[in-house]
Amino acid sequence: MTSPSVAPNISQRAIRVLLITRGLRAFVDGYVAILLPVYLLALGMNTLDVGLLSTATLLGSAALTLAVGAWGHQFASRGLLLSAAILMAATGLAFISVDGFWPLLLVAFVGTLNPSAGDVSVFLPLEHAQIANVTTDSNRTTIFARYSLTGSLCAALGALCVAMPEALSTYGIEHLNALRWMFVFYALIGMTVYILYRQLPILHAHEAFAHPAPLKESRAVVVRIAALFCVDAFAGGLVLNSLLALWLFEKFDLSLAAAGSFFFWSGLLSAFSQLAAPRVAQRIGLLNTMVFTHIPANIFLILAALAPTLPIAIVLLFLRALLSQMDVPTRSAYVMSVVTPPERAAAASFTATPRSLAAALGPTLGAAMFATGYLAAPLVLAGGLKIAYDFALWRSFRLHQAPGETTEK
Repeated sequence: MTSPSVAPNISQRAIRVLLITRGLRAFVDGYVAILLPVYLLALGMNTLDVGLLSTATLLGSAALTLAVGAWGHQFASRGLLLSAAILMAATGLAFISVDGFWPLLLVAFVGTLNPSAGDVSVFLPLEHAQIANVTTDSNRTTIFARYSLTGSLCAALGALCVAMPEALSTYGIEHLNALRWMFVFYALIGMTVYILYRQLPILHAHEAFAHPAPLKESRAVVVRIAALFCVDAFAGGLVLNSLLALWLFEKFDLSLAAAGSFFFWSGLLSAFSQLAAPRVAQRIGLLNTMVFTHIPANIFLILAALAPTLPIAIVLLFLRALLSQMDVPTRSAYVMSVVTPPERAAAASFTATPRSLAAALGPTLGAAMFATGYLAAPLVLAGGLKIAYDFALWRSFRLHQAPGETTEK
């Protein structure tokens, strides 16, 4: 659905701010996802506790995203983003202020910590709606690709920072306190994001694309998409970065520094592959790009789970990373294209919320499988479910062409 034009200077300024804030949030998410299980284990918790706390973070994100989808249209999205940034800063400070399981579970639920490779927080639908409101059909996929690329690159750089606690320990800082400093930095980034959001332009009535509205005209298609996204998200919850790091620690006794290097290179592969997503989508369509890059990625995931040695597993996981995220910008562009402009914020929330809810079930189940010795099971199950999702998505929407596409399905 094409949106009315907005002044180019307003559009460029908004996109620039959103790309910077996405990069900053991804940077801290990149190391938090890996350090989270390390920090919790250092506090004396067990593998199942790690899974439960990861589940709590996703459930909390889902609840907050659902609230934004249901009632967010009553408020300015800029104000909601500012509130989310304050919550991010408070989350980092609260996480180092308590060390018991139940207090941490509460902080995980109400906060913004992200144990996954992608963005599952309340920021996602709000920023997606902002981007959709300052782009057109012709450049929307490209902007979403830049947005995803920025997140992947910065998350990869953040993964390298998992070695910082060990470096700080050489200066006499106790290991647990060194880990806590990483969460302090997370809080500081939250405040930086708040300052940047204040620079977002306030769109006046004659400049805005459309006043946000709840789902009506596009409800049927959004419900169908969201239902399928749930399958993909549940499978993704079994192999969140936190759990994938735990798998590498448990199966191959990988060091923290080596894990950081792995996630750095994996993140780079994911990031650069997303540069190709818009061009591939122009040739074969958004939906086909989503599906036919995702299937081989999940075959590699299953093979990695069964790999007998660390080098083979790493190569297969790198091959997976090269393809697994190409669906991210195309998925976002597809959803934003098939709904009316006033419904975009609600659509972004209602497709993100089921994903978070479904993904929240995965970490606890995956951690339970690890705890009982079935180390390969979460990865194999995740890969199989994701392949089933890909076929179901293609079958359901292969005839539903996004506006502006000329590719034959």
